[in-house]
Amino acid sequence: MFKNLFGKKTPQKEFITITLNAKLQPMHRADLDDALSIVLDKQNIGDICGGGSLLEDNGEIQECNIEIEAIDSSEQAIEHILSFLKNTLSPKGSRLRIGDKVIPFGEHEGLGLYLNGTDLPDEVYQNCDINEAWAEIEKLLGDEGSIHSYYQGNTETALYIYGNQFEVMYQLIKPYLDSYPLCQQCRVVKIAG
Repeated sequence: MFKNLFGKKTPQKEFITITLNAKLQPMHRADLDDALSIVLDKQNIGDICGGGSLLEDNGEIQECNIEIEAIDSSEQAIEHILSFLKNTLSPKGSRLRIGDKVIPFGEHEGLGLYLNGTDLPDEVYQNCDINEAWAEIEKLLGDEGSIHSYYQGNTETALYIYGNQFEVMYQLIKPYLDSYPLCQQCRVVKIAG
């Protein structure tokens, strides 16, 4: 009678590390963590147990990690995780590590828009609003991409845009970049892809 009760094995836990080639502030990574937690719970895969960011020398985020303590690390469980990321944020150059196995993944390309924060005329900074630029860029991108995070540095403010194709996203926002005073002297950099 008690043999079956005490003879049950607890599921073997395994750690999965997702490294996103994405420049996400901790609060934006936390939003992704929360959404992924719902998938992990629903599919009985495990729980998020940590995460972090790798910083560049200037303090800008280079990439970020999400760590999962998994009770199910089957191929099907990994597919659920990768499918979720594909539908939310899956920059090219990302990888999933489970034990010694590394699975590269990524569908999205990234565009870093670096706005000059020091060299424009004072009236530009006084009369222009980064929030207006953010909203207009989101509108122009439509379904092609979205701003996922930002960085406020000493000389620049960066908006991190991820979407289907870098060149398409750039062409959609270029007329605005050329016309809005706050975007003068900006830099556009491919950050994933």
